Amino acid sequence: MKYFKFTFVFTLISLLIAGWWGFKTGGDIKSVVNVIFIVIILSIMEISLSFDNAVVNASILKNWDEYWKKLFLTAGMFIAVFGMRLLFPLAIVSQTADLSIVEVWNLAIDNPAEYSNKLISHHAEISVFGGMFLLLVFLNFLIDDEKDIHWIEVAEKKLMELGKINSISIFVALIALLMSLMLVPVEQKLSVLLAGLLGVVTYVGVDILGAVLKDKSSDFSVGDIVKKGSIGGFLYLEVLDASFSLDGVIGALAITKDIVVIMLGLGIGAMFVRSLTILLVEKDTLDEYKYLEHGAHYAIGALALIMILSLKFHISELFTGTIGLVFIALSIWSSIRHRRDKV
Repeated sequence: MKYFKFTFVFTLISLLIAGWWGFKTGGDIKSVVNVIFIVIILSIMEISLSFDNAVVNASILKNWDEYWKKLFLTAGMFIAVFGMRLLFPLAIVSQTADLSIVEVWNLAIDNPAEYSNKLISHHAEISVFGGMFLLLVFLNFLIDDEKDIHWIEVAEKKLMELGKINSISIFVALIALLMSLMLVPVEQKLSVLLAGLLGVVTYVGVDILGAVLKDKSSDFSVGDIVKKGSIGGFLYLEVLDASFSLDGVIGALAITKDIVVIMLGLGIGAMFVRSLTILLVEKDTLDEYKYLEHGAHYAIGALALIMILSLKFHISELFTGTIGLVFIALSIWSSIRHRRDKV
């Protein structure tokens, strides 16, 4: 439980704020209970959507030195909770509606329905950006020709051979992006294409930055501090978290339009993901459960597909969260079976 102490304190404070906000906006006990209930629902939704994010974070963080690990789990989580769950949606509306951040914040507080409509009106661009980034995360894991652990062995060994082809994951992602244009009306095709390309460019850009900073033969002077963990890796995890949070923010708007309630609920969920990440790293859970990382990446692949399909079809947040948990559960079950067979 020591890994969740701060998270429980954060949760208690957030629920107290939620109760105060409910009384301020509603003026009675019923409003207080209603707001607290919605915050709890949103936090559960965020945890279910982001559990696989915690596993992937842990798989990367376990190889980092203590400096970068602590930086991500402190400053990085502050960015995740307040930046991605609050400021990022405000920035999207600010850019598309030609309003300042302060004006958008006032709009979200004074007229949450209009704020919600402005954000949801760009659901396609938001989804395809996140979908492309997550798809590349999944593809680069799946077709890595240096991967020596295979969960679905027959398929993964064959796909692994594709990893010998340079940029194959980029090629597949771009094909998926072009196919996704068939899901949107003509007037949205250009904006969706640009958003998808931005997702691909963001992934490649972060990857290049990480490679430059980690390359010992590079002309760049970097200290030991970035050998295991670097600004490139830090940005990679932040963008990965942003891609997950995009789906959560859009899903939250289906439950409530109140930006304060959304931030509190998703913030609690993000803090639980942080605690889960620390637990997975310090307990060496990924070594104990051989296929857990595979299950998390398959869940990411499923989420990427769902985000792309959501350009045209409404897909329940319950299904989105459940499919990820199913992959995680199956990978844990497979890991336990594998361990028993070896005994």
